[in-house]
Amino acid sequence: MKTYFVTGISTDVGKTVAAAIITEALQADYWKPVQAGDLDNCDTKKVQGLISNSKSTFHPNAYALQTPMSPHGAAAIDSVTINLKHIKAPNTNNHLVIEGAGGLLVPLNNTDTILDIIKPEYKVIVVSRHYLGSINHTLLTINLLKTKGFDVSLIFSGNQHTTTESIIQKMTKVPVIGRIDEEPYFDKNVVKEYAKLFKNKL
Repeated sequence: MKTYFVTGISTDVGKTVAAAIITEALQADYWKPVQAGDLDNCDTKKVQGLISNSKSTFHPNAYALQTPMSPHGAAAIDSVTINLKHIKAPNTNNHLVIEGAGGLLVPLNNTDTILDIIKPEYKVIVVSRHYLGSINHTLLTINLLKTKGFDVSLIFSGNQHTTTESIIQKMTKVPVIGRIDEEPYFDKNVVKEYAKLFKNKL
């Protein structure tokens, strides 16, 4: 069984939808280690609402923080300190999809970042969405992961931007799982269709 870590080049680039699609494609378990803000409609609940299969298990957050901001800041407001020792992947006999928070270098505390949660054996999937500066952010993210020796692949999200996507592919040479278009909405049926498209590339 494999563990997939879904990260993004920034916030709001489509990580949660991508994580839902991967979870559905593999009928995998899902885990969001650190949730900051929006606890009534958190990412775990969003993914759960997009999944059709009955095999996936949704594991509780290691940290559920009240404020929608960087985890280290949200933790300070809640008077807690995020400790890596308390962020342990759940035991499962199934594939596991882990969703990060923001990008790789989002701080968890004064010394650790999201990158420190990622184990060497994880397959890392980077979600890239076009905006001014996204090429730089994507190359920085992928190159950092490659220097650390991770198995990296890529999902594009949002409206297609050919010149952006082609130069990223040429310069990183990492596999592209697919692209998630700017759909009018995402529901179980839409996620299921993308899951069929992506399954063989995971």
